[in-house]
Amino acid sequence: MPNPVTRAAELRDLLERANVAYYVDAAPFMPDSEYDALLAELSALEAAHPDLADPSSPTVRVGGKPVEGFESVAHRVPMQSVDNTYSIEDFRAWYRRCAESLGEAPAVVADPKIDGVAISIRWERGTLVQAVTRGDGERGDDVTSNIRPIRSVPLKLRGDAPEVLEVRGEIFMPNASFEAVNARRAELREPLFANARNATAGTLKTLDPAVVRARGLRFLMHGLGETKGLRDGTYWNLLQACRKLGIPVSPRSVRCEKEDTAVQAIEAFAADRPSLDFAVDGMVVKIDRLDFRERLGSTSKAPRWAVAFKYPAERKPTRLVKVEWQVGKGGTLTPRATMEPVFVGGTTVRHATLHNIEEIRRKDIRVGDTVVIEKAGEIIPQVVEVMLAERPRSAKPIEPPSQCPDCGEATESEGPKVFCRNAACPAQFRERVKWFVGRDQMDIEGLGEKIVDQLIDAGLVKRYSDLFTLDEAKLAALASETVNRKGDTVVRRLGEKTAASIVASAEAAKKRGLVRVLASLGLRLIGASAAKTLARAFPNAESLLAAKAEQFEALEDFGEITAQSLAHDLARADVRRIFADLARAGVDLASPIFQQGGAVADSPFAGKTVVLTGTLEHFDRSALTERLEALGAKVTGSVSKRTHLVIAGAEAGSKLDKARELGIEVWDEAALLRHLPKA
Repeated sequence: MPNPVTRAAELRDLLERANVAYYVDAAPFMPDSEYDALLAELSALEAAHPDLADPSSPTVRVGGKPVEGFESVAHRVPMQSVDNTYSIEDFRAWYRRCAESLGEAPAVVADPKIDGVAISIRWERGTLVQAVTRGDGERGDDVTSNIRPIRSVPLKLRGDAPEVLEVRGEIFMPNASFEAVNARRAELREPLFANARNATAGTLKTLDPAVVRARGLRFLMHGLGETKGLRDGTYWNLLQACRKLGIPVSPRSVRCEKEDTAVQAIEAFAADRPSLDFAVDGMVVKIDRLDFRERLGSTSKAPRWAVAFKYPAERKPTRLVKVEWQVGKGGTLTPRATMEPVFVGGTTVRHATLHNIEEIRRKDIRVGDTVVIEKAGEIIPQVVEVMLAERPRSAKPIEPPSQCPDCGEATESEGPKVFCRNAACPAQFRERVKWFVGRDQMDIEGLGEKIVDQLIDAGLVKRYSDLFTLDEAKLAALASETVNRKGDTVVRRLGEKTAASIVASAEAAKKRGLVRVLASLGLRLIGASAAKTLARAFPNAESLLAAKAEQFEALEDFGEITAQSLAHDLARADVRRIFADLARAGVDLASPIFQQGGAVADSPFAGKTVVLTGTLEHFDRSALTERLEALGAKVTGSVSKRTHLVIAGAEAGSKLDKARELGIEVWDEAALLRHLPKA
């Protein structure tokens, strides 16, 4: 009888080699039935010998215990989005801008743009330790428990693995798996997924890893996050290095030496795209040399060294049934079309935006018309034209409402837009609350759109301050109707655990301070950046409410229009009542980044513009940014003559070079630690 330790090691090695052969090398050497038999043997062996337990064993993919929930964590390196282009002419313009900035024509790598869910996966010393969804780019959900069951994700890397390797990629559901999942849901009379991407997102957020394993998700790498011990001058060579480590990369990736060869690759892939067994909506083209990427840098949202070429949107005809006018948080009424269902752009579309009344009149859209719908990827479906030859005599012209469809107040027109000016409009309040609780605003976790609707419908939230004084028992009793597997309508309650979590999150949100409150209220022209500017100038809400338009206009980046608009809004009785209500509910309305007087003024960061660059070992970048701003700094993403200080971590690139060129003061992490006050 073979030694259990030896046999377990043999089985683990064989099963992982089988995974790599199938998902990385596209050269499988055993059928699924043999794989499953070997996996079952290993599982039985580990059960009989608990001392053989290994967190990196292939058996952990079978699915562990359901998890309680997903923790929100910060990305060590932000996951930026990529700018889109929709024509070869625009792609060529992007390439030539890069070439002009670099002084030479750069080689690029073109990767298929998979329509899946972006993920960041991290290995330390070759062992999988964490997987995080993209989230807002700065923070995402830790879904490690749901990544382990995916066979194409290696639990241990092959060969000489670096100390830290964090890759970015896409989790997706192949077409065959998607069809099987929906067929099963149809049998159980459960709602069908609209497309494979939605099915993937829903699967990753399930609390049972066994469900993930059963749905056949796949992973392909397309970029890098934080790395230690992995160095190379080009992205192409790094892709090959990761492939050797057992990480799947797209076999369709291609390196192009020049602009014309990149265009040829984009056009050639368009012909191959329909034959793939998963959804792809374009190609992402990236500069190959990493030092060139550093020189080109990034905007606040996207790298300048990459662009996504999106293939033309799909169009389909359908019939326009009716038009509804939806009220937004600012009172804007937006027309939304309801149509006969049509499958287009990978989803079944029933609704589309009509933008505004001028657009409706320009296209001569009428209720009853046969219209052409366009949708590509994440783009909101829209009506692009009317098939006039198909117009019935009964088609009715569309006119904007003279009254708000929700509150009944008279509407006002301003150019192409129609507004409800009633500040007490229930529809506006509903949308404002949904904005107020969002992650980038007050960040009250658990309060999604459906629960906000339930709270308002139940009369539990009539003003913002009610969110911070929710009764846990009433919250737990909130009910909604769903359809079970038998097709019966059942009532589901929110439950004590969810209610307690929401109340705790609301309690934590009370301490977020004036910046978050200002950015959350939906005041006209006041977003996150303007909120920070105001919070640097005013110590609390009381001083802000006492300020005049002239004081606002004197602030950095505040013009006359913004200043007058803010002064007008802050003078309104309903806005002042909001601040008073929030204060009574215990919400902190003081500024954590006020720059005049006190300890902040004495700090070495007060009034300074600071840039962070490189990999910081002791700090989460997002948390460090908030801490520096609380000490009076203004943290920006680019180095200029106005920059006072650059804090450089490991592998700092062009920003550090530019700082030295301009003679700007530079600190390493040790210097930063010396100057930061003790927490």
